Amino acid sequence: MTRTEELRLQLADEITRGRLPPGTTLDETALAARFGVSRTPVREAIRELAASGLVDSRPHRGAIVARPSVERLQNMFDVMAELEALCAGLAGLNMTPQERRALEELHAAMSEMMRQGDFAAYREANEQFHTSIYAGSHNDYLIEITVGTRRRLSPFRRAQFRALGRLALSHTEHERVVTAILRGDRDGAALAMRHHIAIVHDAYEQYAQSV
Repeated sequence: MTRTEELRLQLADEITRGRLPPGTTLDETALAARFGVSRTPVREAIRELAASGLVDSRPHRGAIVARPSVERLQNMFDVMAELEALCAGLAGLNMTPQERRALEELHAAMSEMMRQGDFAAYREANEQFHTSIYAGSHNDYLIEITVGTRRRLSPFRRAQFRALGRLALSHTEHERVVTAILRGDRDGAALAMRHHIAIVHDAYEQYAQSV
């Protein structure tokens, strides 16, 4: 993980937790001093957060903490759901036997993380889980735009794991996706993934209202 990525995740975490409330000025110099880095990775992290709607960055006016509107976030999740559903459906058709085994093994490993309540490990494995399904679509352009959209939504997707009981529910939703993919059920995999992303959005909203 690059220093910019670490900074982006840390700042996104503080924003979604309410530690950096909307309206807070993000001073590049102060943040660089706080994290012991140059201003370059700070500037890049702020730029990426602006793409997610968590920061309002304006030329010559600095950056302030913001939150995307309810409508904007809904639109982003709607697009994400359709892209991931398409990936899952194509994965059901195109995944190689080796890729299917790897997905099944990862899902089994995540079951143990869920039982142990290991949020950090589960969140990282969750990234790998979804990425492996994108790769299983074997459609490079679809992978490209899905990864780009996921990157914009990643602060909200990571935050939703803090909702009560979310790990167990997430794993159950994944089970439906994996089962359909392993059966080669394109429509079933797409439907299960679309439903999963809709619940992810709902879980984030539940979490956001609690902070």
